[in-house]
Amino acid sequence: MKDLGLLSYFLDLEISHDPSGYFLSQAKYTSDLLARAALTDCKTTSTPVDPQTRLTPLDGHQLSDATLYPQLVGSLVYVTVTRPAITYAVHIVSQFMAALRSLHYDALICILRYLKSIMFRGLHYSAHSSLQLHAFSDADWAGDPTNCHSTTGFCSFLGDSLIA
Repeated sequence: MKDLGLLSYFLDLEISHDPSGYFLSQAKYTSDLLARAALTDCKTTSTPVDPQTRLTPLDGHQLSDATLYPQLVGSLVYVTVTRPAITYAVHIVSQFMAALRSLHYDALICILRYLKSIMFRGLHYSAHSSLQLHAFSDADWAGDPTNCHSTTGFCSFLGDSLIA
């Protein structure tokens, strides 16, 4: 066994630490993701999804090349580890993997443009936080415009730090 020193990079997670705690980010992974989608020079947006957007399986025209979309969605699922703000938007675009349409791809691009604007943000885990667990959940009732299913969400905090 060999001591490699303090952890700084593991599974595309960048970890930095100081006396106040640990900071996790995925700036390099996000940058690589934007390059894979050919969006390194794109404009940014202030939200991951337009709140008025209601996607259905028949929106827009069908995409002829459906290989990039699932790769990008899978990568975005991993980015939610340090960017919980995009979780809902990623959930929305992941519902259309079987029948890809142009408007679904446009929503995916919007998420990537938002990620570009927050590329160097992440999660801070305080060394001085309490060990008290708090959990919150929410649900909409029959909010899916296609089949009237409900959507639920949750978040869990250990002290001041988001853990799930």
